[in-house]
Amino acid sequence: MDNFKTEFRSESSKLKSKKIPSGLKPVLWSKNINNLDLIDDKVYIIHQVLSYGSIGDIKILFKIYSRNEIEEVFIDFPKKIYTRPVFLFLKDFLLKIDSGLEENKYVKSFTRSVR
Repeated sequence: MDNFKTEFRSESSKLKSKKIPSGLKPVLWSKNINNLDLIDDKVYIIHQVLSYGSIGDIKILFKIYSRNEIEEVFIDFPKKIYTRPVFLFLKDFLLKIDSGLEENKYVKSFTRSVR
């Protein structure tokens, strides 16, 4: 257990000293990038980049957070901000999640009248 605490503190201090790359600013549009914290705002950052980011943005995300952290956030803190194709791409190809995630917790619905 002590090893885990030491490892977590070490990882946390690394993230505290890192700044969010300015290239992610367009993807993190709804908040001031200078006020974001890589630890405290991890759920927001991960979901925004996965939902709205380019492949290049997602590569940057994987440099900031481990694959395990990204997968845990995606599974444990669902956000209803994804289109169905993006959700399926992330679940099936990028993160390779086999367990049955509830699509309705991730996929935003568009209701409109079609005439």
